[in-house]
Amino acid sequence: MTPKVKTTDRIPSQNLRQYAGKLLLQNEIPPELASHLTQIPSIKRKVLYHECQRCGNQKKFLFGTIPCAKCKKLHLYCRNCVEMGRVMACEPLYYWSDEDSIWTSYDSPLSWKGTLTDTQQKASDQLVAAIIEGKKEFLIWAVCGAGKTEMLFQGIEAGLKLGKRICIATPRADVVRELKPRIQEAFQKVPVQALYGGSEDKEGSSQLIIATTHQLRRFYQTFDIVIIDEIDAFPFHNDESLPFAVNRAKKERNTTIYLTATPRQNLRLRLALKKLPHTFVPVRYHGNPLPVPTLKICYSLKKSLRKQKIPKILLEWITNRKNQSRQLLVFVSSIKLTKDVKIFLQNCLASQLGVIVSVHSEDEQRVEKIELFRNKNIDVLVTTTILERGVTFPSVDVVVLDAGHAVFDEAALVQIAGRAGRSADDPTGDVIFLHDGKTDAMVQAVHSIRAMNRRGGFSL
Repeated sequence: MTPKVKTTDRIPSQNLRQYAGKLLLQNEIPPELASHLTQIPSIKRKVLYHECQRCGNQKKFLFGTIPCAKCKKLHLYCRNCVEMGRVMACEPLYYWSDEDSIWTSYDSPLSWKGTLTDTQQKASDQLVAAIIEGKKEFLIWAVCGAGKTEMLFQGIEAGLKLGKRICIATPRADVVRELKPRIQEAFQKVPVQALYGGSEDKEGSSQLIIATTHQLRRFYQTFDIVIIDEIDAFPFHNDESLPFAVNRAKKERNTTIYLTATPRQNLRLRLALKKLPHTFVPVRYHGNPLPVPTLKICYSLKKSLRKQKIPKILLEWITNRKNQSRQLLVFVSSIKLTKDVKIFLQNCLASQLGVIVSVHSEDEQRVEKIELFRNKNIDVLVTTTILERGVTFPSVDVVVLDAGHAVFDEAALVQIAGRAGRSADDPTGDVIFLHDGKTDAMVQAVHSIRAMNRRGGFSL
């Protein structure tokens, strides 16, 4: 590593602020600033493997070689994070630690005038204490629809009053898009930036940032407080490079807040061993229980799907729904099925169901479609698991088609069920798991939901 330049040799810090705490490629900075930034090797050679210093990749098959236009030699590059710009072994990464900068200490940054329930307030108070006391970690375990975002507000306010730099990180871009306007409305005096693939915000230089966990690959020892929303979600829980990026993005002294409705085994073990301070919120903000899914068996399910037909049992349930005014969310296991099921429903029930649309991760119009559904311009949305969590629709019934498919693990099924009954005006909602044989994931999901309801004081 090259030595840091002396403070007296630096150009004015305000000219560097937009680069504060970020890991940058040479082509991402003006040439005249290169000598004012610290360099680190982009790819380190270990005894048995190489390691990308931006994303932490150590897998041999995710490295490749390419001719270098500058030195005319073959060089290693990382394929794992190439979508963020190619990291080459012959070029360093650059960063400016911003160690001399002082962030704003706000007097009263919170604009939100809402109130919390007693249960929410208790969790909020514990969060504020964790931030003020500088605890290393704190977990908020709250059921789907408990109002986790609102519970964060007073904690974020406490951090901003202390002049801390804060990042709210979540695995999915759809959740970042949903959170940005809510956080900005709650903190109107504080500039808020949202970072995700294709976002309009690019700099990542504000004091309060909302970002996908992938975007944290760009940061180095930057944040005093990191709030990781939906820590159990794909891809965070099964992509080793994302926890690596989150940990590197924290300052040496930091507070990490975890949020989840469905903690996985590693977190549950730490809770059982009392090695992770936490608070538990077992009740939705409107005081009603979580909808318990109904499991409906259809032995010809896969055969019907192969023949591009809608199972008779699903058609009957849709026709006889208790509340026909609710919108309908239909979850399927693959992108191909979103299109097929949309066509099936249009052919069979278009006159009854209204506007039927499909959406998936590769859909270029996914943002517009989700917003249209939220605004009730779409009646039925057929989707993959991209909408299993982090999005709120006020009044929906939910169907999981082929709930026994491997893509629907316990956490996913619990989260999907949690899309129903999120509004105080319509706190219930039907949830149907259609399957051709029960799986452990289905059984455990129903068990977990019932257990949460019991802990919330509901004898269901």
